[in-house]
Amino acid sequence: VQLVESGGGSVQAGGSLRLSCAASGLTFRDYAVGWFRQAPGKERELVAAIRRSGTGPTYVDSVKGRFTISRDNAKSTAYLEMNNLKPEDTAVYSCATTKNVQYYRSEWYNYWGQGTLVTVSS
Repeated sequence: VQLVESGGGSVQAGGSLRLSCAASGLTFRDYAVGWFRQAPGKERELVAAIRRSGTGPTYVDSVKGRFTISRDNAKSTAYLEMNNLKPEDTAVYSCATTKNVQYYRSEWYNYWGQGTLVTVSS
């Protein structure tokens, strides 16, 4: 199984980025997908997650209204659209997958990508 993130980079506050997570080696449509982030000195947090079917997106409060998670099962790819970025969004963002129905709980994720760095300057 391989998950490869892309789309990270450096932006100024208020800017936008779109992250992609390309999956291979698994039947992508059988897995829920989560986007996680970890900032220096902080614990990893589940930022957004989406069901296998693409329904039921869930977000951490700090990104609601700014981030949008989506997926294209035909392309085995998930996305995280990030708008109105803030300096506190700076982190390494990783995607992960789970077959557990409790996709909104971080402890059930088992396959992980390497991550992509997002840096937001003020």
